[in-house]
Order: sequence, then C-alpha cells, then structure tokens
Amino acid sequence: MKKTLLCTLLAALPMTALAAPVKVAVAANMQYAFADIANAFTHDTGVAVLPSYSSSGKFTAQVMAGAPFELFLSADNTFPQKLQAAGFTLNAPKTYAIGTLVLWSLDSGFDGAHWQQWLKNASGKVAIANPQTAPYGTEAMRALNYYHLADTVKPRLVTGDSIGQTAQFVASGAAQAGFVAKAQVISTQMHDQGHWVEVPSQSYTPIVQDMVLLKPAETNPDAKRLFDYLQSPAARAILQRYGYRLP
Repeated sequence: MKKTLLCTLLAALPMTALAAPVKVAVAANMQYAFADIANAFTHDTGVAVLPSYSSSGKFTAQVMAGAPFELFLSADNTFPQKLQAAGFTLNAPKTYAIGTLVLWSLDSGFDGAHWQQWLKNASGKVAIANPQTAPYGTEAMRALNYYHLADTVKPRLVTGDSIGQTAQFVASGAAQAGFVAKAQVISTQMHDQGHWVEVPSQSYTPIVQDMVLLKPAETNPDAKRLFDYLQSPAARAILQRYGYRLP
C-alpha cells in the first residue's frame, strides 16, 4: 500500500522536479550575477541549478581530473579552449560576457582620481587573485606592469585563490585595497562598501569570458537549456546590470 502511494505521488510530480540539478562550475567573479541568472532560469523552467564557485584554473584542473561538472563559465577564453583541445567539451566555447577590472578599497582616504599615486604611496597590503589560476589576477598584474607599479606593490601583495577570496581580503581589512571585478563591487551585497575605480582598459587584455558544455552534459539535456538561457535577453540583461559588457 505504502509503495503504491509513493509511486502515485512521484508520478504526480512534474518531470523537472525529479530531474537532477545542472552542475555548473562558475568563475568567482560571476558569483552574484550567476545567482540571479540561476534563480531566473529555475523560475522560468523549473530546473534546479547547482553552482560551485572558484578560479577558472582550478576548475579546469578539476574537470581534467574527472569532476562531474556539466557547464563551465570561465573568467577567460583560454581555459575553455584548453578543455576543448583536450577533448573534455561537447561544443566550442561561447563568449557570454566581457569583464571589467577595478581597484577597490574600504580606506576612507582612497583617491580614485589619482589611484596610481595613491597605490604607490599606500603602506597596506594589496590583494589580487592568483595570476596562475585566476584571469582577473593575471590582468591585475598586467595593469601593475603597465603603470610601472609592480616593483613597488609586489612586496605588499597578498594572493587570493580566486577573485572571491581577493574581495574577502579587502572586506575583512586584511588588505588595504584589491583588484577585483566590477560585477562584485556593484552587486547588492557590496555596492555600499568602500570606494572603487575602473582600471583603464588599455592597461590590460580584455577579459573575454567564455562558457562551454562539458562531457557529463551528454546525459542531462537541461545543461544545454541553461547554456542557451545564458544567451537569452533575460540573462543578458542581468549581466549588463552587473556591469559586464556583452559580446
């Protein structure tokens, strides 16, 4: 009797309620924007999303070691291309956003108009994401080199595993300033904290962010639905709201 009742109840549920969530590896700069996109996708489709947030380089290593992610949203285009070349993807990478690097500080004396001189004269720690695994960290170092600030700032650098941890260093006071993503500082969670300035785009390589379907998505068609949704007007509007430029 109980078994029959359970079967009846399960049969009454919509198929999306029984489907496994889409497992997504999301670059940390996208944490707040992707949360809004995932909520909108679930609202519109009934399909659950299970995101993980870290640096793009770490996710690439995990995928190549067998991690069961179905969709990868990178902070650059290099790591998805690497996965494609190694045979870990179902399709060619697709650009979904172009990011912006900012310098952020909680210091009341932060001088955004003359940030280079301020950074040179500051005595506190400066946070960046790991340049080896996090594209925003790579571009932060490129900007420091462009403005001939690297030698001055390097002794004071603290490195986060991801751009998310980099922001935590600044928020906690462990760093006086940090190079983070514009999408982070204008988010609802952080928009009223401290001061920030966009790093001039000529000082670093454009942060072209690609996404790609991974091999485990072969058995979950909802992963392709999310991939397509990320190119929809609804998702693109969310990305623009978080300060991303669109391809």
